[in-house]
Amino acid sequence: MTVESEEKPLMSADNGTSYSTVAAKEEIKEPTYTDAEKCGKVISTSFAIDLERWKAGLVEGTIPQSFFAAVVIGGLCSIGAYLYYLSLWFLLDYVWHDLPSVTKFNEIFPEWAWFLWIPIVGFVMASCVGLSVVYLGEPGDLAYVVKCVHAHGFIHENHMIPMIAASQFSIIGGGSLGPEAPLVAICAGIAAIVSRYLLKTQNINVIRKHTLMGMCAALAAFFGAPLGGSLFALEINSRFGCEYFEHAVEAMFCGEICLVGFRYLAGLSIDPIWHVGSPLTGASPYDIVQGMFVGFLGGLVAMCFRWFHWEVVMAWFGSHGLLDNKKAVTRALIGAVPIMIIGILVPHTLFWGEYEIQEILSLAPAKDLDHVWPTTGATGFEMNSCFTSFIVGFGKMIAISFTVAAGYRGGFIFPFFLAGSAFGQSLAFLIPMNSQLASLCFAAAINVSITRTPLGTTLILSFLSGEENAVSAIFASSCIALYLTAYMPFLKSQIPRKDIDQALVYEYKAVTGDAVASSSNTESHV
Repeated sequence: MTVESEEKPLMSADNGTSYSTVAAKEEIKEPTYTDAEKCGKVISTSFAIDLERWKAGLVEGTIPQSFFAAVVIGGLCSIGAYLYYLSLWFLLDYVWHDLPSVTKFNEIFPEWAWFLWIPIVGFVMASCVGLSVVYLGEPGDLAYVVKCVHAHGFIHENHMIPMIAASQFSIIGGGSLGPEAPLVAICAGIAAIVSRYLLKTQNINVIRKHTLMGMCAALAAFFGAPLGGSLFALEINSRFGCEYFEHAVEAMFCGEICLVGFRYLAGLSIDPIWHVGSPLTGASPYDIVQGMFVGFLGGLVAMCFRWFHWEVVMAWFGSHGLLDNKKAVTRALIGAVPIMIIGILVPHTLFWGEYEIQEILSLAPAKDLDHVWPTTGATGFEMNSCFTSFIVGFGKMIAISFTVAAGYRGGFIFPFFLAGSAFGQSLAFLIPMNSQLASLCFAAAINVSITRTPLGTTLILSFLSGEENAVSAIFASSCIALYLTAYMPFLKSQIPRKDIDQALVYEYKAVTGDAVASSSNTESHV
């Protein structure tokens, strides 16, 4: 194609000397691709031609196909997420609020013994977690999802049912893991089904794009933040930035579609869920400096957590042969012991923390805790001082470690948010710093240190808290924590992208039958 350029001075590349003004015609040659290298999104054609090529099966990943895939995957994921949400909230409410009355437990036992309901439910659900793994199969986890994205581009659908069962038992039992990672795995599985069976996609990088659509759909819908949730899903695959950048916009669009469908079906509004007095009226350079300081502290806490989890807890479980799925029931019951002890003493540490963070940020009484019954546990613990705030944060970190080690399934985004919020409250008692800012920055620092997601974490926390003026400080905290822990990987499957050179020149490989089969046998890392 030929492009007429305007008259302009041509500058020497060596010293900037201006040549005479000339009218030039520049020949712009469109790059050529072999059939194996073609990806419709980068070929300069038209909508009609792209649509025809897609229908004829000549080119995958065209703009029409990507739009269709985003709408279908987003719609199906919204239904899947809604059904998961409906089941989880019904069972949570029934087990913890209705069942004590139905069984007359609160009448048979005196009030001082009501705390026994916590370990009763906890150990029953722990047994169910183990049994689901033994009889339904390996559910996988977040690290497994990330590994499959890199290795095969998709998550096999045979993990979906085991994940649904194991994660719901884990969450109902009060474990310190939440629904976010199970939803990512489930929606990624739905996206893989659409890609491989409905669209019959062969190019692995196009299949990977559809998988990332599913992951973005899950977190955009769950957090109610399409940009923050989607960025988190994209960042989680790497240790230092979003490496699957060419799929970002299309995956985020899918997240937006899922957000609309899920929130409509669930009857949920799209607004902040934590409300703590008046929002920050502005931001200052001093806030950013404070955020950096808190990021440093949060990074140190995360480094201690990583050492404790891998070198102490997981090493002990491994040395006793408890990581074999044949011993999943024993593993879950042993892991439930410290979780229940901490939960009985400090009820704030039970569950994943999405709604409990409201009580943490406002130092509200324990009676306001959303899920647990009785809310005061065995000791009537209240979080109302520097020391008790520290105890909540410390106890939550220990509970997260044992929940993961016990083989429970779920996500640790909100659990780390809660731990960081408690540490931030404790810090605000010691130094002159806005307590809400301290909590949000500490929450970001710990989470980013573990998940390596500075952009998504910043946007999610600022949205959920309604604190847009805290973005600069939260991001500063996230960046410091990211650099401080750059050589401290927690999710071992977060590896550099191997096909980035091929992706830049659009060289894609087709998925083989062996790749499909091997994905279901990939070993989990967490």
